[in-house]
Amino acid sequence: MLIGFFFALRDAKVPVTIKEFLTLLEALEKNVIAPSLDAFYYLSRLTLVKDEAHFDKFDKAFGLYFKGIEAVFDAKADIPLDWLIQRLERELTPEQKAELQKLGYDKLMSRLAELLKEQKERHEGGSKWIGTGGTSPFGNGGANPEGIRIGGKSRNRTAVKVWEQREYKDYDGERELGVRNIKVALRRLRRFARTGAAEELALDDTIRSTANNAGWLDIRMQPERKNRIKVLMLLDVGGTMDDHIERTEELFSAAKTEFKNMEFFYFHNCVYDYLWKNNRRRSSERFPTWDVLRKYPPDTRVIFVGDATMSPYEVLAPGGSVEYNNEEAGAEWLARFCHAFPKFAWLNPEPESLWQYRQSIAVIRQIMNNRMFPVTIDGLERAMSLLSK
Repeated sequence: MLIGFFFALRDAKVPVTIKEFLTLLEALEKNVIAPSLDAFYYLSRLTLVKDEAHFDKFDKAFGLYFKGIEAVFDAKADIPLDWLIQRLERELTPEQKAELQKLGYDKLMSRLAELLKEQKERHEGGSKWIGTGGTSPFGNGGANPEGIRIGGKSRNRTAVKVWEQREYKDYDGERELGVRNIKVALRRLRRFARTGAAEELALDDTIRSTANNAGWLDIRMQPERKNRIKVLMLLDVGGTMDDHIERTEELFSAAKTEFKNMEFFYFHNCVYDYLWKNNRRRSSERFPTWDVLRKYPPDTRVIFVGDATMSPYEVLAPGGSVEYNNEEAGAEWLARFCHAFPKFAWLNPEPESLWQYRQSIAVIRQIMNNRMFPVTIDGLERAMSLLSK
């Protein structure tokens, strides 16, 4: 049975070795875990997976081979979950939606604090309490132009704050590209220069010179080729970017192949005072944005990748982040990147035809001096042409 599991992992591109598999068998033989599927899952992941980047592949292969397992988690919250069980979805006419009042960010937060003190039971379909399916700015499953979503799933994408524990996944840098032309478009940015001493065999010149020398070997050397382009890629992850995972992974994988001097960091929706490189450890391993701004030289090409779809408060207001109260507005941090690195661009996987309906996209385009391009072949070529100047 377990031999089949081993080959299932190999088929899923998890780089598991026979030595690691034997370690797993030895642990089972010594009864180091209780006889349960959950315990076996954690033991096998511990012994067989040496890089967290492969956790997702392992989970998929494990679930497929053992006919699926359910993740176990502790869902504790200050607000009773049964308040947020959605029992109806209320459809409003455009006229009704237009009548809903926009309280503004500060009033929303203070009003939420008041309701948390007053409300004692679950509510749905209303316009005041924390609940579901209504026009209240608080809860989920309803309709309000500016609200605070508490649990549930995003529907209208108009929430200015989200109350839930959010889990993001790293983009897979080894993904096989479905669109090979992405690599060709990115290659326009590459600029090689001959520098240093003659350290590399010039094979074509050596063959030509030897032939011209009546067959006597005449070795020719040339300076080593070095890629001078340095790229810093900042990737939006989670939330609305879940709609664009496939295309973003294609882009990320191509960039890792084409740019040998590339660093990357993640952010969510907008750049604030810290970034991270591993989404599983984003709460414990953070990189201050000031350090990133100071670490790289001014000639570094900075590429933002994100759909720029969020509440305008997240860009313009201190405390506007959906996850925590940031002291400075995201617009301040974006402006600092534009000032520190004159060669920058924003790649947006959202279809360009929808940009006009996203107020936050207009705000970010203005901050980025209109250097926003769609993730299409034409868009990538225009972006790389701009960055190569």
